[in-house]
Amino acid sequence: MDDDLISVRDVAAQHGKAKQTVFKILKRLRIEPTKQRSSAGKNQLVSYITQEEFKLVRSELLLIRSDESEDGDLVAIENAVEQGVFYLIQLEPEFDPGRFKLGFTASLPERLRHLRCSAPFAKVIKSWPCQVMWEKTAIDSISAGCERLHTEVFRAVSLDEIIAKCDRFFAIMP
Repeated sequence: MDDDLISVRDVAAQHGKAKQTVFKILKRLRIEPTKQRSSAGKNQLVSYITQEEFKLVRSELLLIRSDESEDGDLVAIENAVEQGVFYLIQLEPEFDPGRFKLGFTASLPERLRHLRCSAPFAKVIKSWPCQVMWEKTAIDSISAGCERLHTEVFRAVSLDEIIAKCDRFFAIMP
């Protein structure tokens, strides 16, 4: 085993947190753990991060008050990225103009950059100020009546209708 790696399980145990809390932080920091089989883990795949990544995760874990419950941990992590934007992105403007993606991000330029790896012609149609807790409700409300192609990817006859639904949804939000 590489001495530079530390298991996610060990990170969680060192800080008295649940593994799911550490995985939530990893996702938010866009850290992809390495998976290796471990004899200590009964030859099952175990997730590992580097010592450098551990330093980033540790600083996030230290921001969570020790007297909070595990549910409080997850709420605190989510609240750290509470404000952002809800976006409507057209994935293939020329060849499939009705295919779009909805979602929340704290950084729209970064999200678009990441998305362009799989959808190079993606185009932001519009975005609205949003809180992370609104995302699922917004997606469910706005995508009603659309063909679901993937988790946050849909197809509609008219993107103008989707824009209007978004405008109506966010007009009533505080």
